[in-house]
Amino acid sequence: MPVLLPKSRSRVRFQSVAAPRRRDHAVVIAGGGPTGLMLAAELALVQVDVAVVERRPNQALVETRAGGLHARSIEILDQRGVADRFLREGQITQLAGFAWTRLDISDLPTRHAYGLALRQNHIERILADWVAELAVPIYRNSAVTSFAQDETGVDIILSDGRTLRARYLVGCDGGRSLVRKTAGIEFAGSDPTLSNLMAEVEMREEPAWGLRHDALGFHGLSKTESGRVLVVVTEATLARTGAPTLHDLGDALIAVYGTDFGLQNPTWISRFTDAARQAVSYRKGRVLLAGDAAHIHHSAGGQGLNTGLQDAVNLGWKLAQVVKDLSPDSLLDSYHAERHPVAARVLRNTMAQIALLRRGDDGLKAARDVVSELLGMDEPRKRFGAMMSGLDIRYDLGGGHALLGRRMPDLYLTVDGQKLRLFTLLHSARGVLLNFGERGGIDITPWADRIAMVDANHDGAWRLPAIGQVGAPKAVLVRPDGHVAWVGDESQRRLEEALTRWVGAA
Repeated sequence: MPVLLPKSRSRVRFQSVAAPRRRDHAVVIAGGGPTGLMLAAELALVQVDVAVVERRPNQALVETRAGGLHARSIEILDQRGVADRFLREGQITQLAGFAWTRLDISDLPTRHAYGLALRQNHIERILADWVAELAVPIYRNSAVTSFAQDETGVDIILSDGRTLRARYLVGCDGGRSLVRKTAGIEFAGSDPTLSNLMAEVEMREEPAWGLRHDALGFHGLSKTESGRVLVVVTEATLARTGAPTLHDLGDALIAVYGTDFGLQNPTWISRFTDAARQAVSYRKGRVLLAGDAAHIHHSAGGQGLNTGLQDAVNLGWKLAQVVKDLSPDSLLDSYHAERHPVAARVLRNTMAQIALLRRGDDGLKAARDVVSELLGMDEPRKRFGAMMSGLDIRYDLGGGHALLGRRMPDLYLTVDGQKLRLFTLLHSARGVLLNFGERGGIDITPWADRIAMVDANHDGAWRLPAIGQVGAPKAVLVRPDGHVAWVGDESQRRLEEALTRWVGAA
């Protein structure tokens, strides 16, 4: 599949927001990384007064963090009409994998049956440009240092002395989240069992390119776009913590390769572990958590950034419903109920991958070979491919049609004689009720100002990743996050109940 060439666009220069001594917002987001920016965009699309607090002066990142977007993340960006911005700058590839076994998802039923190789610094820049277009204020060179919540809102103190007042505070401030700690939310899980160093460097000698396993763990040396060397190496000890040094990296390379290959001129060096932790609750009163603030794990499988983006899209429309007083505060409880199990599964599959990768002994090599052989079979490949790319997520909305709780396929629809893609109906971050039956048979007048009603036709099969073909429904209620909230027939049974639950009382 060809990659779309980038188009030149003007870049927005961010400045710290000039603010009075205290400024009120409906929502304040602590942290302007991918999760925080995505959440800000979701709220701004539906005219919620949202602001971001970010410690960095701009969106620049020196080190490599996440390396790409999975299929479901590309879908949610497509739902908002901005996927092409990312596709123009990335490399389309088969990105999904499990314990270094590549999973080809090109035959799964999605328009984006691939991943996108695109470094986090580019992902953040594109998101930040979008957020700037939506006129979201960003308090830069600052961070949340403390807060106190009461019955009506949260008072927030920033590191530069300014204070903010918000109805809700969302912590998107990373694995060491001050918001999570201050709120007193437990971060349950396991301590690290291995430590990796990652760096971009120069080497005077030709390195030993490629991947390898040994008694210490897994390691790799590869060439970057700039011609420098990207190093991933497992350290021999967990004793070294904090900011890694060039000396630490040299020692780790010598322990594995017997040489540091003339290591020099690092652009950056980072340390990460396989610690696996998850907030026991994603909400405490008027404080919520998303992204790494809610869950951390090893980078195997590249799921962290993608899980955070999807947290944001699940939370954004619910938070908007509540701050607009359309839905009760209890709607926010469904955020934890739906997203906590998703991240728990990510932690589990990541720990399983690390168990297979961490050492190079004969037993584990045999286990990796067996798993790789299994994943070469069609059904396991499709199931794991859908899991690792986020396409198989199902929220527990009760029994019934196979679509219920799953992401809605991006069908080609005929509406008023015109062909259009279903995802275009979600660009405004509002839900939509699709009627494929008799015209005028469904009346949603009490909710007409909150949800779109579309009479449509679709010719062709309905197919879901890891499920296959499902029966074509007469009507479908699609939430703003693209998940199916109700599937109906001519009786319209429980439609009002579903609308009240997700859109608000009539």
